Amino acid sequence: MARRKINLPGRGPTEVDEVAFRPLGEHWNEYILDDGTTARMKLVMVSAYRVEGEYDMEGNPVYILNSTNVVKVDAPEELRRDPS
Repeated sequence: MARRKINLPGRGPTEVDEVAFRPLGEHWNEYILDDGTTARMKLVMVSAYRVEGEYDMEGNPVYILNSTNVVKVDAPEELRRDPS
């Protein structure tokens, strides 16, 4: 674990420990849109930090989790155009 300072909104520089992780699963949420398009989305964690000396109301350490959204769209042929 690497200790570092990051800027938190409304708080400023805060000491955190970077925590390594490995995914147990990254599942897609799937939606069918009224125009026939299938949209798939999933949240993928990029980094995790434990805030030094901070705990929630249940006594758990406070974490800052950075993530990104991954999106996949599959539209019906009649809605597509030539990609060139």
